[in-house]
Amino acid sequence: MKSIRILITLLAALPALVWAASAEINYDMEAFEGDLENKPSLQSGMRTYMNYCLGCHTLKFQRYERSADDLGIPHEIALQNLILTDQKIGGLITNAMSPEKAKSWFGAAPPDLTMITRYKSPEYVYNYLKAFYVDHNRPFGVNNKVFENVGLPNALLDLQGVQRSRCDDAADARCDELYLEEGTGSMSPEEFDAAVYDLTNFLYYVGEPSRLERHRLGIAVMLFLVILACFTYLLNREYWKDVH
Repeated sequence: MKSIRILITLLAALPALVWAASAEINYDMEAFEGDLENKPSLQSGMRTYMNYCLGCHTLKFQRYERSADDLGIPHEIALQNLILTDQKIGGLITNAMSPEKAKSWFGAAPPDLTMITRYKSPEYVYNYLKAFYVDHNRPFGVNNKVFENVGLPNALLDLQGVQRSRCDDAADARCDELYLEEGTGSMSPEEFDAAVYDLTNFLYYVGEPSRLERHRLGIAVMLFLVILACFTYLLNREYWKDVH
């Protein structure tokens, strides 16, 4: 009965989820192409996530051990550099933030991000992380071009630096252009873009850890079917040669 109630709840919420996922974004989105073969990128993205995101956002459907094994990180290094609490290597990637306190601080508890690239899309996450800008009318002093009136601070501010929005010279005075104040971040724009790519690439992997294995298995299955089709054709011709 409990599973049936959960299913009914999910079905009832589906229209709202579809509407939210398809909401129009009036911002020129940059393309993003994930690369699950790029282990250094995934390792860098995991390091950035653990240092800048995990304090608020969990990955509670993913385990440290699975991530370390898939990304080629020895368990000793993961324990020393990536697991910043007393959790075990086999534990789920969670934090100590209380949902009740988080709701009072931010207005809503920060969401778990295990499935964010599947729910929103990798392009959404990549552009969202780059689109924060100064807005003194917001509680945390920042806003976001991809997610207007976002209720969270810019976790990567120290890396990116101070970014502001200015209007163009067109008659409609759109204020979509973002510019960075030089020298305000610890990274250059190129380095920050690479860091955001790696972080998004890691979240792309977390959304479906078996994706790369599934792709490889699919190729093997297709090759098997092609070979089987060749033998089947030859066998069929052998059967029918006396008839014709």
